[in-house]
Order: sequence, then C-alpha cells, then structure tokens
Amino acid sequence: MNRRDFLLGTAAAGGALGAAGWGLASAGNAQDLTLQPASFTFRNKPTEGMVSLSPDAPPPVLFGEQGKPMHLRVTNGTPDYTAMHWHGLRIANGMDGVPYLTQMPIAGGESFDYTFTPPDAGTYWYHPHCMTMAQMAHGLTGVMVIKEAEDPGCDGDQVVNLRDFRLDGDGAFLPYYTARGAARGGTHGNVLTANWLQAPVYDHPAGGLVRLRVVNTDTTRIYKLHLSTEQARIIAWDGHPVEINVPLPSAGEPLLVGPGQRVDFAVQMPGGEGQTANLLAELPGQPTRTMAQLRAIGADLARDLRELKPLPANPFSRPDLSTAEVHDFVFGWTPEGDAPNDGYCGSMGYSFWSINRTPWAGDAAKGTGPLATLERGKSYVLRLRNESPNLHPIHLHGLAFVPIRSNLRNLPPLVTDTMLLLKDEVAEIALVADNPGDWAFHCHVIEHQKTGLAGYIRVA
Repeated sequence: MNRRDFLLGTAAAGGALGAAGWGLASAGNAQDLTLQPASFTFRNKPTEGMVSLSPDAPPPVLFGEQGKPMHLRVTNGTPDYTAMHWHGLRIANGMDGVPYLTQMPIAGGESFDYTFTPPDAGTYWYHPHCMTMAQMAHGLTGVMVIKEAEDPGCDGDQVVNLRDFRLDGDGAFLPYYTARGAARGGTHGNVLTANWLQAPVYDHPAGGLVRLRVVNTDTTRIYKLHLSTEQARIIAWDGHPVEINVPLPSAGEPLLVGPGQRVDFAVQMPGGEGQTANLLAELPGQPTRTMAQLRAIGADLARDLRELKPLPANPFSRPDLSTAEVHDFVFGWTPEGDAPNDGYCGSMGYSFWSINRTPWAGDAAKGTGPLATLERGKSYVLRLRNESPNLHPIHLHGLAFVPIRSNLRNLPPLVTDTMLLLKDEVAEIALVADNPGDWAFHCHVIEHQKTGLAGYIRVA
C-alpha cells in the first residue's frame, strides 16, 4: 500500500502516560470520577468555567486491561445533566452512556456506575453525551488506555490529547459555537493544545522505543499530522492493531485525523541527549506547528523498531462480504426547521444537517425509530454518501467496522469505529452486527451532531 492511499484523502480533500500527575489506574478497583468546575491557565491567564474531573487539571488518562472488569462511578458535580460515553469500546449497550437511548441523564449530585469488561486493547477516549457541546468545549474530554495482556516492549508510553479552545484575550471563553460554523465545517478554537498545554515537552529514554498515542478529542478540528522523524511507524489505528504496512505521514502528505480518531506511533527516540522527536500539525495559512515534543534523556539505549513485537489482534469478527446486506445512508444538509427537542441534554437551536434527509429530532424526542435494524450475527455493508462539501467523521457506537471501498480513494482495511468522509465521497464499510442494542450513529463534529446529523442503528 502506498502513502497516498493510506493518508485518508489529502489530495481529494484538496513523559510517560499519566505525565503531570493526571493518570488513574482503573483496573480491578472502582474509580470515582467527579465532573466538576475547573480552572486552568492558558497563555499566562487563568480561564474559569472549565469542566474536568479535577479542579485544576485535564481529565485524567484512565487505564484498564483487556479482558478485565472495570468499574467507573461517575458523579455529576455540576448543575447540568450529563452522561459519559466510552468512545470506541465495544461494551454492553446499557454502559454506552447515551441519554434516553441507553440510560437516563445524570442530574447534578447524582452518580451512575459504569461497569464493563473491555474486549479490545488499544487507545480509546471518553466524553459526555449529554450537554455534549458545552461540556466538551469547556474541557471534558479524556483518554482511556486499555493495555494488552502482554507488554509489546516499548521503553515509554505517551498520550497526546489534541484539542482546542475558543478564548478571548483575557482568557475568558468565547461562545463555543456559531450558527455559521455549525452550518459549515464547524467552529474552530483559537488556542490549540496537547494535554491542555501548548507544545509540551515529555522526556523519554534516548534511543528507546516510545508508543505515542495521539487522540483527537476536539469538537470540530480535523488535524493534518506528521512527525519530525522518519524513525517511526504506525502500529494502531482507532484502537486496533495495524496488520498491514502503512506509510508514515510527511509534511507533504500529512495524516488526516478527525474528531474521535486515534493513531498510535512507535517512535525510535534520537540517541543524543536533548534531541527531540516532534508531533507536527499543518494548519491552513500558518507555519507548521509543533503540538508536542518527545525529548531524549540519558544514555543511548540503541533500540531498533524491528525489535517491537506485533500487537496482538483484537477479537474482531471479520464480515462475510459474500452474504452481506447493504444499507444506504445519506449525510447532508436539511432546510432549517424547528429547534431540536433535546430535553435536558441541550439544544443549539438549529437543524442544519440530516441522515437520509431527516434531521435528528433530539435526544429526548419521542417516536424516533432506528435508521436501520440489523440482525445479530449477520454481516452488513453500510454505504455512506456525503452530499455536502464538508468533511464528516462518522462514528458508530458499540461496533467496529472495516472500510472496503470509496469513489475517491483506496481505503486501507483498518479496523475502526470512526470513518472520516471526504467531500462528495461515497464510502462502504463492512461489519458484523455482533453487539445487541441501540447504537448511536452520528457525525463527531459535535455542532453537526447537535444540529441534526445523528441517529441510531439497532442490532436485534
């Protein structure tokens, strides 16, 4: 497979884990997670009105182990309703955290116990699915790492949580969305961060092998990413091991990573003390931006990427294309109608977007049926048609799928849960409907989701 085929349509589209004290071990024992107001200093000015699981730090990295039970008690310490979704985890429907679809919202002062056993290892993340735009835009997005049963042999492990914020010159929040942005590609922030920091530096052993887990938890921004070193390779995509040779992104052909998507790199650190391997982003009309730096320290370990063991495959059921039934989904605009009926989970007051030309009526709307009903255990092809000029990261809860074809590009057959649709693209994805329940299906540009580009798929 060549570089252009893998890098998700750039031509067509025209230190360690828990650093800074924000990692929590969550396997074995219950962990108490309390949503609360927070403050944080950006650009030397404090910003009030953040939402986190700490009063003065980003939401923690949560750790689990593949095949071992987790118990996360989420307490709502804010006046707004909430619910917590574990993005990419194929867990029981009742633990998926979608209000009115899988649970009732969590009111202020109330708690909800999420108990599940993750079947898959890899890099995942969590965010609210009630008051979604407001709480995510104010900081409530965190990373979850599910460890493999056997260590793959890295000398370091580094999470980089990419997201931006909309702040004025005094550090106060600007409105977190605009109607113009919601009707187009989304409203970008103006303070780009990695782990809420700007170009942070993380120390790792010189000459060692580091697993760099890059997670886009932004509400809107699609990042174009590459590394400053060629001594690296992609080892996982959206949580699942990469089983084919895929090209490393470069400045000329960066990797598109949409909201909700994750990429794991194995990076061979420079051998010299103080040398760095950097995560870089290309932004329209701006110089290349350094998002995070891995700095070499200590004696040269002289490791080689070829020493890494392949990541073990997750227990993903491969679809049988010879028997797969096809379902069509059209993503596009819709004439503005009544404001969505979002009940206690927030409304942006507009209906700009739709699936199959019908906008989602809102989380609490009555009588809204599934976009499709799939029979448990059977294989399906979902044909996704983007009839808009905007890109849409389409996320399916509770299931994993494999892209199989597109009218614009060659798609690498990587197991995923979020498909970044390009302008005018028609892409087909294949899956086995092996997890029963009603599963949310929506664009992960949250302004699009909250203005109509959402629904659910039933596996019965």
